Amino acid sequence: MSTHRTGTIEGWARSIALGAAGQLCLLASPTFALMALMTGIPGAGEPDMLCTTSASSPLTGMAAMYTLMSAFHFGPWLRLIAGRRNTAHRP
Repeated sequence: MSTHRTGTIEGWARSIALGAAGQLCLLASPTFALMALMTGIPGAGEPDMLCTTSASSPLTGMAAMYTLMSAFHFGPWLRLIAGRRNTAHRP
């Protein structure tokens, strides 16, 4: 049995890269949610020297930005959840 070995390394590398990219996109939303939580809780983390540390509304500033970023990056999670539900109902 003869196998054609041209492109096997490229195909293997491409599948690893695509798999890593698929997993990496799932990390953005939880990371930003954790950052929003850490910046929204007073005294949870060290204050950043470049950002203001005034005690205003928790919905302004960095916490709000991280919350929005988490929401905008939630798409891969929705696709993952929708895909699992679609495959669970297939015979």
